Amino acid sequence: MSTDPSNRLADTVSGLRRLGLVPRLGGVLRASIGGPASGLTDAVLAEVPAFTATGNPDIVPELKAHLDEQLGEVCRLLSGQTPGDLAFVREHARRRAEQKFPLDAVLASYRCLHRMLADSVREAAIQSADESAQLRRVVAAAHEFANEYCSSVSSLMTSQYVLQTRVLAEAEGDQRSELLNTLLRGYDESDSRAAQLLRRAGYLEQRQSYCVIVARSVDPREMENAPRAQRMADAVSHALRNVPVRILIGINDNLVTVVVSGTRRLSGWTAPQSLLADRIYEPLRTIGPAALIGVSTDKPSTTHIPSALREARLALNFASVAARVMPYSRIPFRDMLVRVASEQVRPALPAWIDGFLTADKKSRGALGDTLRAYADNDMNALKTAKALSLHPNTVYARMQRINDITGRNPLTYNALTELLLATDCAILDR
Repeated sequence: MSTDPSNRLADTVSGLRRLGLVPRLGGVLRASIGGPASGLTDAVLAEVPAFTATGNPDIVPELKAHLDEQLGEVCRLLSGQTPGDLAFVREHARRRAEQKFPLDAVLASYRCLHRMLADSVREAAIQSADESAQLRRVVAAAHEFANEYCSSVSSLMTSQYVLQTRVLAEAEGDQRSELLNTLLRGYDESDSRAAQLLRRAGYLEQRQSYCVIVARSVDPREMENAPRAQRMADAVSHALRNVPVRILIGINDNLVTVVVSGTRRLSGWTAPQSLLADRIYEPLRTIGPAALIGVSTDKPSTTHIPSALREARLALNFASVAARVMPYSRIPFRDMLVRVASEQVRPALPAWIDGFLTADKKSRGALGDTLRAYADNDMNALKTAKALSLHPNTVYARMQRINDITGRNPLTYNALTELLLATDCAILDR
């Protein structure tokens, strides 16, 4: 017997033909079934809860029509016609996949079909057989046909459903990617295409807050590996699974990038809910120690998402093993100022900075430590000496050394501020 499904089905029909059952069997079966498959439909509805639990009004009528087509195809085959391409099964698979109706429920309906065919084809075969036929061979051939037919349509349904699901998933992935890029790049409100895309996806609803998350591995080289980057994206998605927010996630510039949205307030008369960034902070901390994460502040509309992306990326620069999740709102202002300004002020760094850094390196950081301790202790030399376990004269000597190198007296506020900011910017730049 052939290994091809359509050929195997044709072989079973040929077996019935050799027993003298085909083509008469088709007419006998059609008469015994009695028209539409209402009885079969009722059996499926009673046995498979998914068909009655669905809220889609098209499911049950399309089920009944599909079962009618199945029985019609069986009667056509048993009337001696050649097996067709079962296009109606492919169409049914496509419809169920588009409606996201579970494949298991469809296959369960086919099991009901199999039981009905096993009984009906056997009885019709017995009626169609002449007196010389061997009853055992007739029954065996009828069962073989019923088994092969149901196996063929089940296999075809499964393969086409999976294929259509993949096609839909790819299309949805492309749409999500386009949507994410539109939000991250920003858009002009006069762009009707962008507005239609966002409105269709529900991103132009009122009373929504938005924030952006960016995440990467502690070792940034791992993000160049697509499977590892995807695992990081899955970890972020899993961490937020129980938070009542909506996420749009993708991988941009080797960073997992997530647009998070949630209800800011239920109506104009209700109090605003807690900040979105605060709601996702603790769940994000459950992600393993290999992740560094930056979180933006809340934004009131989608037009501010590009700004949120910049905040999240800046926050990511401050994330560390000690503080793996860094919200933008928690970055110390002075540190943020130095980080943002370092690139811009590089050409304007004072001429004395190289000499000071060289001297500080020779002192094993003693000069810089003294400056910071002096600032931390309210510019009090005695407190500074105590904090550093030094004699006050040593503190004054270091300050004089700094003054000699830079021409700035660190005992004064303005000079101390300039020394600290210039030093921090120069160190960050290097």
